[in-house]
Amino acid sequence: MTGNFWRMVVAGFIAGALSVLVFHQLGFQFAAELGYGRSNLYSMRPVPPWGVPTIVSQAFWGGLWGILGAFVVTRLPGVLNGALGWILFAAVLVLAVNWFVVLPLKGAPVGGGWRLPGVVVVPIVYALWGFGMWLFYALARKLMK
Repeated sequence: MTGNFWRMVVAGFIAGALSVLVFHQLGFQFAAELGYGRSNLYSMRPVPPWGVPTIVSQAFWGGLWGILGAFVVTRLPGVLNGALGWILFAAVLVLAVNWFVVLPLKGAPVGGGWRLPGVVVVPIVYALWGFGMWLFYALARKLMK
């Protein structure tokens, strides 16, 4: 495997994890401040089965999604190869997997039960997270040259 492959992996993981810690969490905090949900910012509640704090789990999974995004979005044509591609990746693909796979695996209803304001707030926050991944990925790639 080439050095470029590993740079994409590392940059993608960093971008996804950092964007969870900054954009994703602050997006939900901002929504809570506007009265569209509860704020559970940087939750330390343990996640089964290993008891890892929620925020650590979220950052880890965000990092894995960032790796996939690095390989998918950077191969898209035209304007989809930049911020728009990262935003759509997070707000469409990752959100769909969360709503239709992850939530049912956890015993929750598909789409979180399609309740408001979640069906509006969550896609916006995921889009914000995607924007953050684009910023952090570009910065990480510059720093790793």
